[in-house]
Amino acid sequence: MPLPAGGPVDRHLRALAELVAAQLGQPVVVENRPGASGTLAPTMMAASARADGYTVCSFQPPMLRLPHMQKTRWHPIHDFSFIVGLARFGGSGFLVRADSPFKAVADYVAAARSLPQGADYGTAGMGSSNHLMVAQLAQAEQVSLTHVPFRGNPDMMQALLGGHVMAVADVAGWEKLVDEGRLRLLMTFGDRPDPRYPTVPTATALGYAIVSNSCYGLVGPKDMPAPVVKVLHDAFRQALLDPRHAAVLAQLNLEAWPVSGTQFRLSATQTFEREGQVLERLGLALR
Repeated sequence: MPLPAGGPVDRHLRALAELVAAQLGQPVVVENRPGASGTLAPTMMAASARADGYTVCSFQPPMLRLPHMQKTRWHPIHDFSFIVGLARFGGSGFLVRADSPFKAVADYVAAARSLPQGADYGTAGMGSSNHLMVAQLAQAEQVSLTHVPFRGNPDMMQALLGGHVMAVADVAGWEKLVDEGRLRLLMTFGDRPDPRYPTVPTATALGYAIVSNSCYGLVGPKDMPAPVVKVLHDAFRQALLDPRHAAVLAQLNLEAWPVSGTQFRLSATQTFEREGQVLERLGLALR
């Protein structure tokens, strides 16, 4: 598990592990190895684990961005065996504290222009989907924003609630705090309004050509035998279709993405090329 314990992806995989264990007839142990914007765990696995199917890892969107931003010893497509797609983020949110003076995105942008220290925002790491979304917002508005990377959702939410950052952008894990009236959701980055918060505008509704619908799935070390990949694919796919799993996804604001390993690899390849173009345009690509 490449992200810290307690976040939405961690909670998703722990619930999924219980369902898959029943399919495989043996325990599925979730081990958290956060770091490097979600790229540490899969790259450690690729470098050291046997390709026997007993060690697999969640493959998060930053895996398809980091190689464009810095030199890596691994390739996001060639160094992994793609097993199955797991979930799709319904659309990230851009949030502030409920007592923040920012009632809308326009207020936050105005503060970035007028305050001597400018404006800052937190995300779950350099090269994360949300880092790119807000970087595109800054480019569209021609303002300078300070990015504050965190290890994951729990640390980031604590920092926002404590007043250590002005805003955050994250995929999920903030819904309860919004419902409790502790956070204010200013905007979402999905391709349609969030069903849970239909009155909150999307970035496109506010005039920004910014949409994020990131997907993640399961990978193993490269050159895993096809029969091993099939066993894992079938077990996880069966768990993904379980009604109990659907209930967990709804709770976490995630959508099922049960595609085959072949489809997952194709999607990753296309995303890798597209993200390179976006990073180049934002001036974040390695030169």
